[in-house]
Amino acid sequence: IMGIAWGSTMNAVSRHLTPKRTHNAQIVQLNGAGNTRSTGLDYANEILRRFSNAFDARLEQFPVPTFFDDPATRTAYWRERGLRRLLEMQGNMDVALFSVGSPFSMVPSHVYVGGYLDDEEFTALSDAGVVGDVATVFYRADGSTDGIPLNDRGTGPELSVLRRTPRRICVVAGTSKVDSLRGALAAGLITDLFIDEGTARALVGS
Repeated sequence: IMGIAWGSTMNAVSRHLTPKRTHNAQIVQLNGAGNTRSTGLDYANEILRRFSNAFDARLEQFPVPTFFDDPATRTAYWRERGLRRLLEMQGNMDVALFSVGSPFSMVPSHVYVGGYLDDEEFTALSDAGVVGDVATVFYRADGSTDGIPLNDRGTGPELSVLRRTPRRICVVAGTSKVDSLRGALAAGLITDLFIDEGTARALVGS
């Protein structure tokens, strides 16, 4: 089972896959893609479908918004059998593939520019000291997530779920993502890191 997060970097990666036939493989979407303007399904599906086709894997979409308006709504949805099955798949992943999102990136992460967050939510993230996200789960520079209200409404997997996944592959490009990457490393989210040389030098030199 491979869990894949949608986003600008994963979109780029999905366009350069080398096809490799696998057996009994499944791909599960890590976080919802809908917002107040769109269901987001077309965008996320296009990315994940490329992975599915390249690896001959069954695709399981996650048909929920990126953020619920009310934490109680998420709690209710998570009791639905269909969604519980997807959450269980996420909990049993062999591989997770993602990038790190950053509100400060030179190429802005899709969640920060795609109509997913309003001004009040941006302010709340700033006030909470957020430096980035993985699959729209936000964290601080020290990797902590407690006390970040938007995470109570988000649909990405809890970071504890990611940490249980044996292989956690992160792809990062651009020095403006260094702070977000450092936070993800502090949170113990990454086992395998693909990074450009300039960003790597900035990471070890900062």
